Amino acid sequence: MLSIDFKPFIECDNSPFILFTAQGKIAYLNNAAEILMGYADPKALYDIALAYAPKDYGYKTTTLSLQYDALHFYAITVGYQDEEHICIRLYHQPRLNKPKTLSSDKYVTTDINTLLEANITLFQMINKNELSLLVDQDIPEFKIDQNHFSKLLRKTLHAFRASDSIYISLKFLVGEYVIINGKKEGLIQLKVEANGRYNDEDSAIETLANENHISTAFKEHSITLQIPFIK
Repeated sequence: MLSIDFKPFIECDNSPFILFTAQGKIAYLNNAAEILMGYADPKALYDIALAYAPKDYGYKTTTLSLQYDALHFYAITVGYQDEEHICIRLYHQPRLNKPKTLSSDKYVTTDINTLLEANITLFQMINKNELSLLVDQDIPEFKIDQNHFSKLLRKTLHAFRASDSIYISLKFLVGEYVIINGKKEGLIQLKVEANGRYNDEDSAIETLANENHISTAFKEHSITLQIPFIK
């Protein structure tokens, strides 16, 4: 056992793993942690590691709810074996109420930019909010349930109906994916944010999203949807 190199196992682990120096610098992080760094502040994670570290050498697991955009974690393990390094591992919260398989009978090849703009136009017919849109026009067409997704979009935009101004961004998430029907599918991120929003339909938005493997992240000023890029 002592001759086994465990680093490749940590590298491909789905749980983010970060090794910090005593000065709070990152000494090592695995692939999952590289994705997390796109959303989380390394210093904040180091502070969490210090706050939940065991009193003596060893490892300590704590149930703790953490959220970074659409990334949800329910527990962490913090450990150290000397005074020079400390590590933290974060455990993903299971995605509940999502179908084991995805029926794509109603899925059609779609230009998501066109679909988004059509629903924004419907929203603006009733709401006169100032709206800014930043999208990646190079996102290829992919398969989606147009009616279902349009309903989800309308409910999401409706949550910002009283906001002075609304900012919408649409982009490809490089290096991130979700497993659907045993296949890796890329992810498109749609984020709507403003100076405030209503949360009365958060549960309805989440239910609609879950039915199609779309992840949701709700914050005081934003809603983020991560949409499977099904080719």
